[in-house]
Formats: sequence, C-alpha cells, structure tokens
Amino acid sequence: MPIVLWCIIETVGDLVHALIPPVEDSHPLSCHGPRLADANVFDKLVQILLLGAAYRMVADTTWLATLIYHRFKEWTPQTS
Repeated sequence: MPIVLWCIIETVGDLVHALIPPVEDSHPLSCHGPRLADANVFDKLVQILLLGAAYRMVADTTWLATLIYHRFKEWTPQTS
C-alpha cells in the first residue's frame, strides 16, 4: 500500500475543489435526497487511485459505486 502524507492529499483536494463547478440541483419533482458533498466523493476517488481498488470495493451504504463513478464522469472532460 502506498504511503502518501494526508497534508498532500488535502492540498490537492483543495485545488481540485476549486476547479469543480457548483451544481444547481434543479430536479423537477424534488423527490430525491440532497446531493452528497463533492469533498467526500473526492476522498473516495483518492482511495480508489491510491489503493488501486475497484469502485465497488470503496463504496459503502452511503457512497454507492455508481454514485462515485458518475460523479467522476461529471468532473472529467468529455471528448468526442
């Protein structure tokens, strides 16, 4: 398992959070729960990258693997 200082991860996290555009939650029916924090999803993505784990291995009852994956796809530029 790689050893990375948490202060480095926090610094990179702060830089990444500044790049993530704010999302206005405009669901027409308002029948879903509130959007989960981007910072927590980023922490899960760091775990995936550092540990080399699959999405489903990092997911738990709050953070489903599909939620983590879809948020990652939302943050990455789409190429044609």
